[in-house]
Amino acid sequence: MSATNASGINFAKYRTLRSFLALYGVMSILILGLVAILYYESIKAQMLSSHRLAMQLQSETYVPKLKTWLESGHDLKTFPTDLAYRTALYGYDKDLLVGNLHQSQSDFRENIALHKGYIHLIVALSPYGLGEYYLVFETRDDELWRHQVIKDVLSFGSLLLIALGVIGFFLSRMFLRPMNEAIALLDDFIKDTTHELNTPVSAILTNIEALKEIDLPSAADKKLARIEIASRTISTLYDDLTYLILNHDLAVHNIDIDISHLLDERIEYFRHRIKQKKITLTTDINPNITLYMDTAKATRLIDNLLSNAIKYNRMGGEIVITLKSNTLCIEDNGIGIPAEMIDRVFERYTRADKSVGGFGIGLNIVAMIAKEYHLNITIESEEKIGTKICVTWE
Repeated sequence: MSATNASGINFAKYRTLRSFLALYGVMSILILGLVAILYYESIKAQMLSSHRLAMQLQSETYVPKLKTWLESGHDLKTFPTDLAYRTALYGYDKDLLVGNLHQSQSDFRENIALHKGYIHLIVALSPYGLGEYYLVFETRDDELWRHQVIKDVLSFGSLLLIALGVIGFFLSRMFLRPMNEAIALLDDFIKDTTHELNTPVSAILTNIEALKEIDLPSAADKKLARIEIASRTISTLYDDLTYLILNHDLAVHNIDIDISHLLDERIEYFRHRIKQKKITLTTDINPNITLYMDTAKATRLIDNLLSNAIKYNRMGGEIVITLKSNTLCIEDNGIGIPAEMIDRVFERYTRADKSVGGFGIGLNIVAMIAKEYHLNITIESEEKIGTKICVTWE
């Protein structure tokens, strides 16, 4: 999977925001849709009510003509027509007897209805003493009301959508405020911690280098090596925290770096930690591979990949490092990453395995640097099998 587009804590924050906005957007659309349907049905009912009144008034003048026709013998040729509406006569079984409707009427449950572009008024003739007959008046729907509804829905719907969008904006800010406050609190803690780490770590490393020049007993030498490993671990964490906090303020000096030489240096830097876990290291590093970038950032990228390969490896495990013309791969056979976590390992403060120490910022820094220099990072991992991370460039 590609990870160069990861953006750390912002990615997690805005993913949460996107989920909220998606839910809010769906709810807003459903509400607007419901309002639009209710408005449509209301205008339709008003239109039918207006037609009902006009058609009922017309039926009052037509029914006497129909009564005369029924009493004269039902001659279909002389069935009376109405000047305003098309008419039809249905029997008690609701079958058509005679008429000139464009659309036949089959549903007699409603007094007036809109059907396929035509409005039908159904008049029961029994109250007029004409038996179980049904008179149907028909007129074409001019659809002017429908066009007006569409126009109103689009105009007022747009205004409502904008209003809901403004409300959603303020709700989203309220929604993110606790998260932003928690992130700010954590960042402040890291800043304070980083400030306090620098002096003691530098003093420890300086004294370790001085002690190395003294012949020490074997037991003391081993203890010193352990102290050095711990100190270098803290030093690496300090460098990561410093980069994370100050990376926007740090001066950038991009040059053609000999990645082959830098990789050898960083492997040597981690040599004691590799030996401590009895890890077998296999390297295939092509010489004179160069990459145009800032040396400090290249160091941070390599250090974090190496540190993770060591940290999440098993005792007596193996690390394979390969460097070709445009590809650096670091592979281990450690604890691996659960499948559901692979998409999130480049987010800040995310750790695939919380039983292993760390702040969960190493791979986030790797992703930030990769994004800045348009490097492509791919990660392949299987739980309890191992992890392989490759960085490629053009």
